[in-house]
Amino acid sequence: MTETYGETYEVIVIGGGAAGLSAALVLGRARRRTLVVDAGEPRNTPAAHMQGFLTRDGMPPAEFLAFGREEIKGYGVELVRDRVVEVAPGFAVTLASGRVLKARRLVVATGLKDELPDVPGVAARFGRDVLHCPYCHGWEVRDQAFGVLATTPLSVHQALMVSQWSKDVTLFLHTVAESELSDDDLRRLAAAGVAVVPGEVAGLVVTDDRLTAVRLEDGTTHAREVVFTAPRAVPQIGLLQRLGAELQETPFGSYPVVDGNWQTTVPGVYAVGNAAGFGEQVINAASAGYRAAATINGELLMADLDATP
Repeated sequence: MTETYGETYEVIVIGGGAAGLSAALVLGRARRRTLVVDAGEPRNTPAAHMQGFLTRDGMPPAEFLAFGREEIKGYGVELVRDRVVEVAPGFAVTLASGRVLKARRLVVATGLKDELPDVPGVAARFGRDVLHCPYCHGWEVRDQAFGVLATTPLSVHQALMVSQWSKDVTLFLHTVAESELSDDDLRRLAAAGVAVVPGEVAGLVVTDDRLTAVRLEDGTTHAREVVFTAPRAVPQIGLLQRLGAELQETPFGSYPVVDGNWQTTVPGVYAVGNAAGFGEQVINAASAGYRAAATINGELLMADLDATP
């Protein structure tokens, strides 16, 4: 029995964030028939602005993506708002809408989701005055009173990092026991002037739509203007797993093993952006998409030449 597919593309890009759109732009300019499948769930939706991207510093993420979608359209790249639900061997891609497409190469740019600590007020304020990345937001909240909500002993590192943007930093240990901090942790926290407060956090105090304090379970409050915390990163790599891509454990979860050009251990499948690692900021994700796309174009060219009699 011969399977029947819909349209065939040279490359299907799964995910329409910075990494996926960057890959699509390069592929479109290389005259490759390319489709972007975008579920429309970018990780940085809660943020009003993105920072650290040269010439785009301060641009709202939604505006950045809108520009990107217009750019790829100019090179003939197609984009559909849909979700990939399955990828079969041979790169038969099934969409939630029921369409089944075929590709010669795949770029997986499905990103990750942030699971926030289950503390009242954290989710509602995330991206405003509850933050996670000092490189993304530190300048905008510099010199304010910072709190750091610990989720693991690694939160000590976050507290030390944010002390570069404010000299008024308090580390709330929350569910981390003081005994879990090493001597080096305590020494560095003291050197940075970071106050350490044990006890679980009960919630955030918000006054006139502004974060004003952190409230502990014992009822005490600590005046703070900004809270940093580290969400649990959940990579969206189910498709890669089902394709048999090798994974590696990191302190931030399981991510695919990739080479220097972002190819996974499955030939023809590339993982870029936060689908390949926790620390890929927007500018890094765009760079990864570019490199993967350039590699794919060269591969396809050589494969076609070698197949020519």
